Amino acid sequence: MKVTIHPLFLLLLLSIVLYGDIALYSIIIVSLLFHELGHFIAAKLVGAKITQCKIVPYGGEMTIKDELQLSYNQLIIIAIGGPVATCLGIFISLFLPEMLSAKLIEVQLFILAINLIPIWPLDGGRIVCYSILKWRPFSKIFEFYLTASFYLLTVTIIVLLYLLPQSLSLVIISLFLWSKVIGDWKYRKYRSAFEKIVMKRLT
Repeated sequence: MKVTIHPLFLLLLLSIVLYGDIALYSIIIVSLLFHELGHFIAAKLVGAKITQCKIVPYGGEMTIKDELQLSYNQLIIIAIGGPVATCLGIFISLFLPEMLSAKLIEVQLFILAINLIPIWPLDGGRIVCYSILKWRPFSKIFEFYLTASFYLLTVTIIVLLYLLPQSLSLVIISLFLWSKVIGDWKYRKYRSAFEKIVMKRLT
């Protein structure tokens, strides 16, 4: 499995360094890798093959071989893996020295809170979207979910821009998510066509 770091994540770390919290660098990296390890283990448990892991501003992105051929149950389990690992990390942090555990818990709670927001492509968004598609397998639902995520992120970015510079880190994360939703929206027809024709999942 190939592990890479997205340039925007480096920009996020730079903003943290500029605010003087250099010690957070290693804590954030470790917490994100632990989170992604949860996804990796979950993927292995359902028989999926991970080909790449990219560390991004909000956490990480796993590239799964033949992802569209997995069932929604498998995809839900993989999405849940990260938050479960983060919760485990928070539990483990409770037994570490207080000077270290306080920051670890703070960072992991932040990662958990961000990833559980029910918008695409966050873990929370994937869990909700795949759960809906499991019971109502219609391509229009996927498109609606992308559209709703786009508008929610647009409003969030506008609000956060007014709160600069304190909200710089959140602006970077939101802009990245915004670009991801736009990218997925552009290719939604290809995804729907593949699932409808090849997998016969969406109608």
